Amino acid sequence: MDPIRRRRYPIGLQDFPILRQEGYVYVDKTELVYRLVHGDARFVFLSRPRRFGKSLLVSTLRAYFEGRRELFTGLAIDRLETEWETYPVVHIDLSQVHYDDVNRLQCFLFHLLDANAERLGVQPQGDTLEIRFASLISNVRKATGQQVVMLIDEYDSPLLDVMHREDKFGEIRQLMRSFYSPLKAATPHLRFVFLTGITKFSQLSIFSELNNIHNISMQPPYATICGISKEELLTQMSEDIDILAEKTGRTRKDTITKLVEYYDGYHFCWPSPDVFNPYSLVTAMSKGKIGAYWFVSGTPTFLIETLRRFDVVPSEIGPREARASSFDAPTERMNDVTPLFYQSGYLTIKDGEPETDSYLLDIPNNEIRTGLMDSLLPYYVPLPDVKRDTLLIHMDRALRRRDMDGALRLMQTFLSTIPYTDHTAYEGHYQQVLYILFSLMGYYVDVEVHTATGRVDIVMRTRSDLYLIEVKLNDSAEAAMQQIDLKDYAARFATCGLPRTKVGIAFSATTRTLSGWTIEGE
Repeated sequence: MDPIRRRRYPIGLQDFPILRQEGYVYVDKTELVYRLVHGDARFVFLSRPRRFGKSLLVSTLRAYFEGRRELFTGLAIDRLETEWETYPVVHIDLSQVHYDDVNRLQCFLFHLLDANAERLGVQPQGDTLEIRFASLISNVRKATGQQVVMLIDEYDSPLLDVMHREDKFGEIRQLMRSFYSPLKAATPHLRFVFLTGITKFSQLSIFSELNNIHNISMQPPYATICGISKEELLTQMSEDIDILAEKTGRTRKDTITKLVEYYDGYHFCWPSPDVFNPYSLVTAMSKGKIGAYWFVSGTPTFLIETLRRFDVVPSEIGPREARASSFDAPTERMNDVTPLFYQSGYLTIKDGEPETDSYLLDIPNNEIRTGLMDSLLPYYVPLPDVKRDTLLIHMDRALRRRDMDGALRLMQTFLSTIPYTDHTAYEGHYQQVLYILFSLMGYYVDVEVHTATGRVDIVMRTRSDLYLIEVKLNDSAEAAMQQIDLKDYAARFATCGLPRTKVGIAFSATTRTLSGWTIEGE
């Protein structure tokens, strides 16, 4: 490839000065930065999923407030800002904090405060976190004569890993509450306070007296402040699309379609521009291959534990209707998974009526859907990854040949090798196994689909066929087929435009695999 077309992509790099000084690709967000810092609010909070550019935004704000104008040459803010006044910046980065021990966490917080004090040329003072934090702010104000800018990145990181542990969550929440408590009293010394996080913990439990935080997470003017909008992709990253198309052997149009399917689909308000996951998009550009990258960086333990705690099965994750007050809500008071799934990026807004506070939430894109199913599959079919992947590949090949019989034979053999596990002696377990497997193969699949006369257990659509599947446990495949015929499920899908195939599947609680099936096509 022509070396002139070589572009540097910031994989895992969230340092704005490095991006600008070393020629990495940077999508210009500085017009929104200018709007943010010149707005009415002094205390601002932004919630976005992990690996969505929050740390880069914080780094950009730091460079701006430190007056490093040379880094912004050619960017939008360079023509907007005329003063470039310099402020001392306290930067608290909690993005890598993973302590479940309150004493170790406390020591680390002391370290962060002391490192900021040393950088800003003041002496640490105070034996408690509250006093040390308060003295840092007041001493910096005295030493510089300037109000202090406070940037706190991933404020909730210490809490996320212990959300499912009642023995740890309370004491760590109390420690963080004490840590943040000086901010309210320090308001006269503060020019601007910006906090980022994944989840929205209630102000009463974390920011005990700080009731003046302005939450911009669902405000339309800041819908694209993190992530990459489709407009930004087509303009600022137009060259990158062409490079990726060349690497993958696709046309530019097909490349855009594939990028949309995999990484687009996020909306943090409604209406909203389409927003792409920036980590996955940039990684795809760097590697020259469209793939699932967000989940490679880790599926948070708290997410899986929360699913188990609320007894949520995979097919129930989305779509779902909810009010903003239900999903943009404090997570420690949640009574279902919706707030955590929305704030973590596994659900996003797909439609809405802001006037009635009514929204439709669903999984954003193919990357998230397949990644979620891949993370959940071991809880249903606990086998090594290689055996599982082999099954998926061979089943997919069979279905592409329109050979449902062959696909079910493969599944029967596969499930018969799974060691005994609890919670499999009910019909819904096998319904979810089918849902996950078909989803991982990239097919459209839905469960409990309503018709005029009942509900179809599973509807699955491939490129060439629509399958209506009824599942029975400890019964016959013929009984499953009789139910399909009795309820005339096929009539509900008469205008779908694809050949319809009815499939009755029987499972055995004794063998924990398929005991038989029957297939009838058009």
